[in-house]
Amino acid sequence: MDLFEYQARDLFAKHGVPVLPAEVAETAEQAHAAATRLGGRTVVKAQVKTGGRGKAGGVKLAADPEDARAKAGQILGMDIKGHTVHKVMLAVTAEIAAEYYVSFLLDRANRTFLAMASVEGGMEIEEIAVTKPEALAKIPIDATVGVTPEKAREIVAAANFPAEVADQIADVVESLWKVFVNEDALLVEVNPLVQTPDGKIIALDGKVTLDGNAEFRQAGHAALEDKDAADPLEAKAKEKHLNYVKLDGEVGIIGNGAGLVMSTLDVVAYAGEAHGGVKAANFLDIGGGASAEVMANGLEIILGDPAVKSVFVNVFGGITSCDAVANGIVQAFVLLDSRGETVTKPLVVRLDGNNAELGRKILTEAGLHGLEQVDTMDGAAARAAELAAAK
Repeated sequence: MDLFEYQARDLFAKHGVPVLPAEVAETAEQAHAAATRLGGRTVVKAQVKTGGRGKAGGVKLAADPEDARAKAGQILGMDIKGHTVHKVMLAVTAEIAAEYYVSFLLDRANRTFLAMASVEGGMEIEEIAVTKPEALAKIPIDATVGVTPEKAREIVAAANFPAEVADQIADVVESLWKVFVNEDALLVEVNPLVQTPDGKIIALDGKVTLDGNAEFRQAGHAALEDKDAADPLEAKAKEKHLNYVKLDGEVGIIGNGAGLVMSTLDVVAYAGEAHGGVKAANFLDIGGGASAEVMANGLEIILGDPAVKSVFVNVFGGITSCDAVANGIVQAFVLLDSRGETVTKPLVVRLDGNNAELGRKILTEAGLHGLEQVDTMDGAAARAAELAAAK
């Protein structure tokens, strides 16, 4: 989960990273009031989860509260790279003598954590990495040790930070590591980390990406979710504890196991080429258990997508046998009917693996309206694509 800048700033402050006083506003009037409390002169910054805000006109300096009201009015409602601005952050301004860069991230390729630091902050770090790779220090972090004071000084030395601010930056590095670890983050980035004319170090902007898999031990993170940007179907699926991702196709997909579902997406895309480019409408993994309620909830989510024209249920029986899955499908139809959500879109079901023959027999005898069975994965994908294209 990517955070807005103001949310990252709040986490920084919570863990001792030096930041400037700031407030969030959703209207021009709120911006006026916030600027008044902050002392008048502020910088008004669009809160969107993308870069390039400044170039797009989403960051403006306000001389006083009246100016802050006007500038907020100009920024709110803007479209920045497809992101509509619903909030602005007003922060106290700071004089800048130098701009630096510091971050921690998960280095998946090398299976470790990585610290990156540069004395050339304030610009796109990707550009620095390409044009001046020697200016970007990369230091692996041992997860069993973390960032000790000695490691923080190593990072500072590797990036060649000026001696007069080395101690302060080392302290900031340690605090940022606390954010990274204590908040279960995948990325913590400060760009720029600035030095003011009087020698103080301040995190002027920040990015934080949190690990969604750690939600079970981070109860407070639920409040950080951007409800306005969430896809309503994905939000509904999350409430029902389903592993669902909305895609832009026409064939609804239900499978058991992430690997099988991913393969199903590919097979449907391939089969859809013969039917006008039909593609999968979603990723939905029901996992190892396929109870009637789980199946009903899955079908409810998928059938609630107006883009879905057909549904492909692709199950390989393992721990959960195919007869249990078949019974789940039959009962799911009954449950949905009782909810007033009768299944009206065609379903193609492919069962294979443990007790596949019994599962197929159960579905045949049930005679469910609109349900077809196909023995092979390729054949079922082709049939689902054909049915979607015919709608």
